[in-house]
Amino acid sequence: MANWFIIWALIAGQLALIVRFGLNIINGRWSRKRAVGFFHPYTNDGGGGERVLWCAVKAIQEESPDLDCVVYTGDHDASPQSLMGRAIDRFGVKLLHPPKVVHLYKRKWVEETTYPRFTMIGQSLGSIYLSWEALCSFTPLYYLDTSGYAFTYPLARIFGCKVICYTHYPTISLDMLSRVRDGNSMYNNDARIARSIWLSRFKIIYYNLFSLMYGFAGSCTHLAMVNSSWTQSHIEKIWKIPDRTKRVYPPCDTSGLQVLPLERPANPPKIISVAQFRPEKAHKLQLEAFSVAIGKLDAESPRPKLQFVGSCRNEADEERLEGLKNRAVELKVDADVEFHKNVVYRDLVNLLASAIAGIHSMTDEHFGISVVEFMAAGAIPIAHNSAGPKMDIVLEEDGQQTGFLAHSVDEYADAILNIIKMPEEQRLKMALAARRRANRFSEQRFYEDFKAAIRPILTHLSKQ
Repeated sequence: MANWFIIWALIAGQLALIVRFGLNIINGRWSRKRAVGFFHPYTNDGGGGERVLWCAVKAIQEESPDLDCVVYTGDHDASPQSLMGRAIDRFGVKLLHPPKVVHLYKRKWVEETTYPRFTMIGQSLGSIYLSWEALCSFTPLYYLDTSGYAFTYPLARIFGCKVICYTHYPTISLDMLSRVRDGNSMYNNDARIARSIWLSRFKIIYYNLFSLMYGFAGSCTHLAMVNSSWTQSHIEKIWKIPDRTKRVYPPCDTSGLQVLPLERPANPPKIISVAQFRPEKAHKLQLEAFSVAIGKLDAESPRPKLQFVGSCRNEADEERLEGLKNRAVELKVDADVEFHKNVVYRDLVNLLASAIAGIHSMTDEHFGISVVEFMAAGAIPIAHNSAGPKMDIVLEEDGQQTGFLAHSVDEYADAILNIIKMPEEQRLKMALAARRRANRFSEQRFYEDFKAAIRPILTHLSKQ
């Protein structure tokens, strides 16, 4: 008798959860607001993704003034006024009016530290739970994901939302699979796994299964905007919705930077690196290449200065920053290296204005906003020879070289030396060509392409 009671209690509990789940969805569908809900749990990350968020909010405000813009954020100190102020202070983006804010309290479920193993699937499933909290709190007509949480799209569809996304990079790509097959160790492929045939085979199976799930989830979006040729190629292969995939280059602050004079102080020559202190940004490679370049300098050549500019999202990023400072001491270049953390936009502009070169080293960087900003500001780019910088950005402009592509420490060091030793006339000519190239990725171009992409969906629903 007791066993039957336990069984019925379990069944009743499950039915109660199902009923509650269904009622929340029905309530959400019936109470949808005329709004665009921006799913962006980290509104203080300070990177290119946050710039896209604020430019997207501004574009919606201009295109459809009758729609409210609501930001889902896990930053509990965020308020409409503080977010509007942050947009202008950090990125120079002036919103028409403050966005509404919905605070999220389950953000730990998308933190990578929550999942020491099986991080991708853990964060992806965790994002569903976080999205559930968001959509139960406020259900908009349009759900716009700007952070790459594709597993939330089916849930948003169930809540009756039109789903739009701006995808900076695929959560999984064919390149990731090939690295595991080839046994290459990287930030997303542990050296222990890379050395083991059996662990590598298991990871390939895991990646393939995840790819199928990711493909299904991504295919649920009504419109997928992607930021580069590289991202578009991978998304179309995995999501299989080429007719709903549009390439919209991200907003780069080219107008504000293009007014900076191309002439720069030659002593010391400054090289700037602008990137969040995340593992995939490969700051240590930059530091080591800088050390090698200094070691090869002639005695009469001016000694350069390397300036790291970036933001820290969490404690892990803070630890990486401290590790970089310690590494600079080990390489005996600490006197030649500066670290600028969480700088405001005007200070970033000032730093860019004095740099003769900008260095970037992320493998398979989906686009590379910082590379475009270097070019617009007149700093010759030294970028990784892959993905966005290789396919879209550091290309010739009117037959003129616009920068350097590198892969290894030695290649980066050689590029640094080339720029330092370059005659001023040649440097100015290359910097001018790079600046012209950067015009292709302006903020104004983003607004035009973004509005053109979303207009059919907004117009279609407004007629219903």
